[in-house]
Amino acid sequence: MIEISFFTLEVAFTAIWLLIRIIIWVKQKRVDWRREAVLLLMYINLAVIIRFVFFPRTLVAGHVQPLVFEMAAIFPLRINLVPLAHLFDYGSVRDTIWNVVGNAAMFIPSGIVLPIVYRKLNSFWKVVAAGASISLCIEILQLPFASRASDIDDLILNTLGVVVGYGIYAAIKRFRR
Repeated sequence: MIEISFFTLEVAFTAIWLLIRIIIWVKQKRVDWRREAVLLLMYINLAVIIRFVFFPRTLVAGHVQPLVFEMAAIFPLRINLVPLAHLFDYGSVRDTIWNVVGNAAMFIPSGIVLPIVYRKLNSFWKVVAAGASISLCIEILQLPFASRASDIDDLILNTLGVVVGYGIYAAIKRFRR
Protein backbone atom coordinates (compact mmCIF):
# COMPACT_ATOMS: atom_id res chain seq x y z
CA MET A 1 0.00 0.00 0.00
CA ILE A 2 1.29 3.43 -0.96
CA GLU A 3 -0.10 6.61 0.55
CA ILE A 4 0.29 9.82 -1.43
CA SER A 5 -0.22 12.98 0.56
CA PHE A 6 -1.87 16.06 -0.90
CA PHE A 7 1.38 17.97 -0.42
CA THR A 8 3.42 15.29 -2.23
CA LEU A 9 1.06 15.22 -5.21
CA GLU A 10 0.98 19.01 -5.48
CA VAL A 11 4.80 19.17 -5.28
CA ALA A 12 5.03 16.52 -8.04
CA PHE A 13 2.48 18.41 -10.15
CA THR A 14 4.39 21.66 -9.62
CA ALA A 15 7.71 20.00 -10.51
CA ILE A 16 6.26 18.55 -13.72
CA TRP A 17 4.69 21.92 -14.61
CA LEU A 18 8.00 23.75 -14.05
CA LEU A 19 9.97 21.14 -15.99
CA ILE A 20 7.64 21.51 -18.98
CA ARG A 21 7.82 25.31 -18.78
CA ILE A 22 11.66 25.23 -18.54
CA ILE A 23 11.90 22.93 -21.57
CA ILE A 24 9.70 25.36 -23.51
CA TRP A 25 11.81 28.34 -22.39
CA VAL A 26 15.03 26.60 -23.47
CA LYS A 27 13.50 25.60 -26.79
CA GLN A 28 12.23 29.14 -27.45
CA LYS A 29 15.42 30.69 -26.01
CA ARG A 30 13.39 33.25 -24.08
CA VAL A 31 10.85 33.66 -21.30
CA ASP A 32 7.66 35.59 -21.97
CA TRP A 33 6.75 36.64 -18.42
CA ARG A 34 3.33 37.99 -19.43
CA ARG A 35 2.49 34.62 -20.98
CA GLU A 36 3.77 32.84 -17.86
CA ALA A 37 1.54 35.04 -15.67
CA VAL A 38 -1.47 34.02 -17.76
CA LEU A 39 -0.42 30.36 -17.67
CA LEU A 40 -0.34 30.64 -13.90
CA LEU A 41 -4.15 30.82 -14.07
CA MET A 42 -4.22 27.37 -15.70
CA TYR A 43 -1.75 26.00 -13.13
CA ILE A 44 -3.91 27.24 -10.24
CA ASN A 45 -7.05 25.90 -11.93
CA LEU A 46 -5.51 22.43 -12.30
CA ALA A 47 -4.02 22.45 -8.78
CA VAL A 48 -7.46 23.15 -7.28
CA ILE A 49 -9.05 20.43 -9.43
CA ILE A 50 -6.40 17.94 -8.24
CA ARG A 51 -7.22 18.78 -4.62
CA PHE A 52 -10.94 18.17 -4.93
CA VAL A 53 -10.85 15.25 -7.34
CA PHE A 54 -8.23 13.05 -5.70
CA PHE A 55 -8.59 13.82 -2.02
CA PRO A 56 -11.66 13.53 0.24
CA ARG A 57 -13.24 16.87 1.04
CA THR A 58 -13.58 15.99 4.72
CA LEU A 59 -10.59 16.72 6.92
CA VAL A 60 -9.45 14.45 9.75
CA ALA A 61 -7.81 16.27 12.63
CA GLY A 62 -7.52 19.30 10.34
CA HIS A 63 -5.59 17.43 7.65
CA VAL A 64 -6.40 16.30 4.12
CA GLN A 65 -6.38 12.50 4.04
CA PRO A 66 -3.88 10.80 1.71
CA LEU A 67 -4.65 9.16 -1.60
CA VAL A 68 -4.18 5.40 -1.15
CA PHE A 69 -2.78 3.16 -3.87
CA GLU A 70 -3.18 -0.51 -3.05
CA MET A 71 -2.44 -2.98 -5.82
CA ALA A 72 -4.77 -5.64 -4.39
CA ALA A 73 -7.72 -3.20 -4.35
CA ILE A 74 -7.52 -1.99 -7.96
CA PHE A 75 -9.74 -4.73 -9.38
CA PRO A 76 -12.56 -4.78 -9.97
CA LEU A 77 -12.38 -1.25 -11.34
CA ARG A 78 -14.89 1.13 -9.82
CA ILE A 79 -16.36 2.61 -12.97
CA ASN A 80 -19.87 3.66 -13.96
CA LEU A 81 -20.59 4.07 -17.67
CA VAL A 82 -24.37 4.41 -17.32
CA PRO A 83 -25.39 8.09 -17.23
CA LEU A 84 -27.46 9.21 -14.23
CA ALA A 85 -27.58 5.65 -12.78
CA HIS A 86 -25.88 6.60 -9.51
CA LEU A 87 -26.25 10.36 -9.51
CA PHE A 88 -28.63 10.30 -6.54
CA ASP A 89 -27.09 7.37 -4.61
CA TYR A 90 -25.82 9.46 -1.74
CA GLY A 91 -26.68 9.27 1.93
CA SER A 92 -28.47 12.60 2.01
CA VAL A 93 -29.91 15.30 -0.21
CA ARG A 94 -27.09 17.57 0.99
CA ASP A 95 -24.44 15.10 -0.24
CA THR A 96 -26.24 14.71 -3.57
CA ILE A 97 -26.38 18.48 -4.07
CA TRP A 98 -22.73 18.77 -3.01
CA ASN A 99 -21.78 16.15 -5.63
CA VAL A 100 -23.81 17.68 -8.48
CA VAL A 101 -23.00 21.33 -7.80
CA GLY A 102 -19.41 20.59 -6.78
CA ASN A 103 -18.59 18.61 -9.92
CA ALA A 104 -20.00 21.33 -12.16
CA ALA A 105 -18.64 24.30 -10.19
CA MET A 106 -15.14 22.85 -10.03
CA PHE A 107 -14.84 23.14 -13.83
CA ILE A 108 -16.41 26.59 -14.30
CA PRO A 109 -12.97 28.23 -14.01
CA SER A 110 -11.69 25.91 -16.77
CA GLY A 111 -14.33 27.24 -19.16
CA ILE A 112 -13.13 30.77 -18.40
CA VAL A 113 -9.39 30.15 -18.26
CA LEU A 114 -8.95 27.85 -21.28
CA PRO A 115 -9.87 30.42 -23.97
CA ILE A 116 -7.84 33.11 -22.17
CA VAL A 117 -4.71 30.99 -21.90
CA TYR A 118 -4.90 29.15 -25.21
CA ARG A 119 -5.81 31.41 -28.12
CA LYS A 120 -6.47 28.44 -30.42
CA LEU A 121 -9.36 27.47 -28.15
CA ASN A 122 -11.38 30.26 -29.75
CA SER A 123 -14.79 28.63 -30.01
CA PHE A 124 -17.40 27.08 -27.76
CA TRP A 125 -16.86 23.55 -29.11
CA LYS A 126 -13.07 23.69 -28.81
CA VAL A 127 -13.27 24.81 -25.19
CA VAL A 128 -15.90 22.19 -24.35
CA ALA A 129 -13.80 19.47 -26.03
CA ALA A 130 -10.69 20.57 -24.11
CA GLY A 131 -12.57 20.69 -20.80
CA ALA A 132 -14.19 17.30 -21.41
CA SER A 133 -10.76 15.89 -22.28
CA ILE A 134 -9.29 17.17 -19.02
CA SER A 135 -12.20 15.61 -17.14
CA LEU A 136 -11.80 12.30 -18.99
CA CYS A 137 -8.09 12.22 -18.14
CA ILE A 138 -8.93 12.76 -14.49
CA GLU A 139 -11.52 9.97 -14.52
CA ILE A 140 -8.95 7.60 -16.06
CA LEU A 141 -6.29 8.65 -13.54
CA GLN A 142 -8.69 7.79 -10.69
CA LEU A 143 -8.98 4.13 -11.75
CA PRO A 144 -6.05 2.69 -9.75
CA PHE A 145 -7.13 4.26 -6.46
CA ALA A 146 -9.51 2.24 -4.29
CA SER A 147 -11.02 5.31 -2.64
CA ARG A 148 -11.92 6.92 -5.98
CA ALA A 149 -14.39 5.91 -8.68
CA SER A 150 -14.64 6.84 -12.34
CA ASP A 151 -18.13 7.93 -13.25
CA ILE A 152 -19.73 9.13 -16.48
CA ASP A 153 -21.87 11.46 -14.36
CA ASP A 154 -18.72 13.27 -13.19
CA LEU A 155 -17.61 13.65 -16.81
CA ILE A 156 -21.03 15.07 -17.74
CA LEU A 157 -21.15 17.45 -14.76
CA ASN A 158 -17.54 18.60 -15.24
CA THR A 159 -18.27 19.31 -18.90
CA LEU A 160 -21.42 21.20 -17.89
CA GLY A 161 -19.21 23.33 -15.64
CA VAL A 162 -16.93 24.09 -18.60
CA VAL A 163 -20.02 25.11 -20.63
CA VAL A 164 -21.14 27.48 -17.85
CA GLY A 165 -17.62 28.88 -17.55
CA TYR A 166 -17.37 29.47 -21.27
CA GLY A 167 -20.77 31.19 -21.14
CA ILE A 168 -19.41 33.54 -18.47
CA TYR A 169 -16.27 34.14 -20.56
CA ALA A 170 -18.32 34.86 -23.72
CA ALA A 171 -20.70 37.17 -21.84
CA ILE A 172 -17.80 39.17 -20.38
CA LYS A 173 -16.10 39.31 -23.78
CA ARG A 174 -19.32 40.53 -25.43
CA PHE A 175 -19.96 43.06 -22.65
CA ARG A 176 -16.42 44.48 -23.02
CA ARG A 177 -17.08 45.19 -26.71
